[in-house]
Amino acid sequence: MSSAGQEVVRLGSSPRWPTRSERARAPESAPLYAYLLDADDDLAEELDIRTRFAARQLATARVLEADTGECALESWFAAVGHGPGLLILDGLVAVDTRIADRTVTQLLGGGDLLQPLSRHEDDMIERAASWRALCDCRLALLDAEFAERVLPWPQIGHTLLRRTQRRAEDLGMLRAISCQPKLEVRLVLFLWHLAARWGRVEPSGIRLKLPLTHRLLGQLVGAERPSVSHALGRLADAGLVSGTAGDWHLHGSLDAHLERLIEGTARHAPTHRARRSAGGRMA
Repeated sequence: MSSAGQEVVRLGSSPRWPTRSERARAPESAPLYAYLLDADDDLAEELDIRTRFAARQLATARVLEADTGECALESWFAAVGHGPGLLILDGLVAVDTRIADRTVTQLLGGGDLLQPLSRHEDDMIERAASWRALCDCRLALLDAEFAERVLPWPQIGHTLLRRTQRRAEDLGMLRAISCQPKLEVRLVLFLWHLAARWGRVEPSGIRLKLPLTHRLLGQLVGAERPSVSHALGRLADAGLVSGTAGDWHLHGSLDAHLERLIEGTARHAPTHRARRSAGGRMA
């Protein structure tokens, strides 16, 4: 049994990510397999005990290991073919999408599916995708053969489809957050959004142990790194957010944060009558 609780079968040397010069080369023959229902509890819970035992024997997948840093996934996506994609078993992956001179990022973790950037004939804007492991990660390669093997258990496919929908909903949430004009509000909303999934409750609030540098936070909320640093400094002075990359603390509650930030902005903004009065004096 592995440390994650699943039985694995080793068939040779340890897997590795292809180097830049090997990107076009097909992946090596599978050196490591796992029973996916052991590695992903949510998938297993979709099946009753008897069905789970039968499905477990066929719901196996090749496991890939990624060290912290940039990941060249093109070869592995080629191996996925028409399968569901690369399923993150554990770890944290930043998916970067670059258009012109700007990069936006989405964070994906255990249970999320990675898929290649789709290309459409009517696309008029050039974009590029890249992937970074923010910590050591393990991914399961769910290829077309895997999809065929689990056809007798449609619950598995339905669960993976719901996770794709969850990622789309998460992107909608991030778009709504990015519409907030005040950077401090965007940062607070985003950190609390992450806390719902990765946070740990403490007496003073929420602790978020994620490797979020100021630069990465900027890519996540649509801001430049210096602006993020200044905004985090103001949040720390206000006693709302403290910490450094890898160990963030959200003090109090989300409602208290928003009340202080939004009402504070409204309290310091000039009223319509005051603006008209000032305009009259200037005239």
